[in-house]
Amino acid sequence: MAKKIKAQIKLHVSAGAANPAPPVGPALGQHGVNIMMFCKQFNEQTKGRDGLILPVVISVYEDRTFSFIIKSPPSSILLKRAANLAKASGIAGKEIIGKVTKKQVEEIAKQKMSDLNTADLETAMKVIAGTARSMGIVVEG
Repeated sequence: MAKKIKAQIKLHVSAGAANPAPPVGPALGQHGVNIMMFCKQFNEQTKGRDGLILPVVISVYEDRTFSFIIKSPPSSILLKRAANLAKASGIAGKEIIGKVTKKQVEEIAKQKMSDLNTADLETAMKVIAGTARSMGIVVEG
């Protein structure tokens, strides 16, 4: 028989840098989860992706055990990294602050395919291009 899920927690945690400090500690502690065990497992699985903020969905079971799924980084973070930007435009649509190539958009779309609600690469590229446009980044090509 499958374990009964007590709670599902969604967090954004830096890859390889999970620690008991907020937001991880309080979110897991209120459900009685072993925080250090989560931090060790998360850091082990995200080794080599340093600097990225990764969404993680943690399922907490009735017996206080847990499992988690690591999603791909948000499109905005991948676009900022591709365009070498520190932050997005404050007034998108009027201020263009960076450029990415169509090839870079395709690579980001391939990386995000599992989390997007489409199976078509062209549609995924349009989704990523729309995110870029809303951030003040122009797609060349």
